[in-house]
Amino acid sequence: MADYQSPPQRVGNAAPASAQAGVIDERLRAHMIRVYNYMMIGLGITGVIAFATFMLTTTGSPELVDGQYFQIGDRYLNSFGYSLYGSPLMYVIIFAPLVLVMFMGFRINRLSVGAAQTTFWAFSALMGLSLSSIFLAYTSESIVQVFFITAATFGAMSLWGYTTKRDLTGMGSFLFMGLIGLIIAMVVNIFMQSSGLSWIISIVGVLIFTGLTAYDTQKIKEMYYVGDDGTVAGKKAIMGALRLYLDFINLFLMLLRLMGNRQ
Repeated sequence: MADYQSPPQRVGNAAPASAQAGVIDERLRAHMIRVYNYMMIGLGITGVIAFATFMLTTTGSPELVDGQYFQIGDRYLNSFGYSLYGSPLMYVIIFAPLVLVMFMGFRINRLSVGAAQTTFWAFSALMGLSLSSIFLAYTSESIVQVFFITAATFGAMSLWGYTTKRDLTGMGSFLFMGLIGLIIAMVVNIFMQSSGLSWIISIVGVLIFTGLTAYDTQKIKEMYYVGDDGTVAGKKAIMGALRLYLDFINLFLMLLRLMGNRQ
């Protein structure tokens, strides 16, 4: 008698368990690709806006602004740059993304998918305005170098978070407590201006956001449900992209503080 395994039997209209698992796996993969696409588009918008703002606020030749010349590397701050970076408007630009991300968090259930997506793009653009100041503080070469280091680190940790069978919930709780401590330390250092504390904050920040990348990836994967309709699935994808976007940006900034070459 031939040694073979009979195919799984259908019960009524139900598909075999292996076929159902295959469908779920394909849809989950499509969902995660959608999340990563949103995140990368957001990062692209941020990068373009940040660099464009830097170019618009600086000039290649000396320009007298308020009776002084403001040189950044081989460029000079122009009058528009001085009004942007040397006035209270800078604080509006810094805190506007925070207000918008809080708005998304509280209103996501009431927003349509299109509105949530537009809000995410607007948030990415505001982050670009806010982050444009890094070109004043660091050389372009070191920014590019740290970006690729961040991308490699993020990619490795996100892949691990997606594929690992280990439950990262306990690690996530620990990381969130560390994040609260990190924020408190950063606020304290605004007044202390301690270079030693700043260095410690950067080291701890790299560890926290590296871990959060894996944790958030796993949570986004676990939040996926094959029975979600288009609206719910779309909102989950956008909010997942926002979480990973924030992990990437914060990891990038912490690494830049450690490894970036200042102007």
